[in-house]
Amino acid sequence: MAEPAIGGAQSVDRALALLGLIGRHSAQGVTLSALVAQSGLNKATVRRLLLALMRAGLVEQAAESRAYHLGEEAYLLGLMAQGRHGLLSLAMDSLQRLARSTGDAAFLSVRRGLYAVCLHREDGAHPIRTYALMPGAHHPLGVGAGSLAMLAALPDAEVDAVIAATADELRDSYPRLGADDLRAHVARTRADGYSINPGLIFEDSWGLGVALHGPDGRLMGALSLAAIESRMRAPRRDELLHALRSEAGKIENRLAQGSPRQP
Repeated sequence: MAEPAIGGAQSVDRALALLGLIGRHSAQGVTLSALVAQSGLNKATVRRLLLALMRAGLVEQAAESRAYHLGEEAYLLGLMAQGRHGLLSLAMDSLQRLARSTGDAAFLSVRRGLYAVCLHREDGAHPIRTYALMPGAHHPLGVGAGSLAMLAALPDAEVDAVIAATADELRDSYPRLGADDLRAHVARTRADGYSINPGLIFEDSWGLGVALHGPDGRLMGALSLAAIESRMRAPRRDELLHALRSEAGKIENRLAQGSPRQP
């Protein structure tokens, strides 16, 4: 009687692993062949698990590209989880204030293993915008201002482990952010107390970021701003950094109080 239970648990583990892979590429979608290669499972098994996830509404397939994306049910589950893991609720007022006062885009990101995930983007009123980071986007830790702020907040051993594990992806997809470059950016972020992305991912797309910590010192996420280069030059950059740190402090106070809002 024990064998079916083990097989069932293994199927659930594999299906959830596929769901995670799809989530990392949900905006652009991921192909069946890519899922087979990344999961290490055979094609028949991946197909069977995908069909189960699609029946549950957790995954959907684009009609034209045939690529797989997160489904509506995954989105709804995320909204329901927000009530328990409510960092976004705690940060929303700050994101809106930042976007309104600066005119630029404000972001909340969190760590998920080796990656940073953008939870929310709040656009300001300035007509020229940068679209380097969108909600749901995944990048290796260290890629982008908020992501770099989180990487720099980790212990040295963990920083080394993250960089080693993502070295191939950094080399292939982010040529200006090799392992040695990233270590130098981590050192600068720690010395300055904030991170800066001077157009390293997309030309003319700059960012500033600060890490968010819980009352126990645990890394909770990062708050960041993005704008075109001309809007991040000194002395305006100092003004943006002051606003960013001020709102980060308010979010951390809310985390300490366990309340979704503070006066």
